[in-house]
Amino acid sequence: MTTPISTYKAFWPFYVSQHQSKLNRNFHFVGTTFVLACFFMGFAKSARFFLGIPLCGYGFAWFGHLVFERNLPATWRYPFWSLAADFQMFAFMCLGRMDREVKRMGVLQSEI
Repeated sequence: MTTPISTYKAFWPFYVSQHQSKLNRNFHFVGTTFVLACFFMGFAKSARFFLGIPLCGYGFAWFGHLVFERNLPATWRYPFWSLAADFQMFAFMCLGRMDREVKRMGVLQSEI
């Protein structure tokens, strides 16, 4: 059994290693976009939109992991850090930095 990850700084490289597939990352991006839309629409309309948040976020992400990445989602083991990392990845994708981050973390992992 592996030692649990104890800091977010240590978690991020693991998280990136679990998101090598660009298709998987794109499914995460779509899911997070829908999560944000449901969240903001919920404030404007009704609480029903909040029900869509877990379905959209986890549905798209888990599909991407199981079909394209062929690994188990990090959420199952590290739910809170995974949520934070999902939003960090979303921000990096919006800024066009995620592909570069995947390459950078791959290099760091190979040096260890």
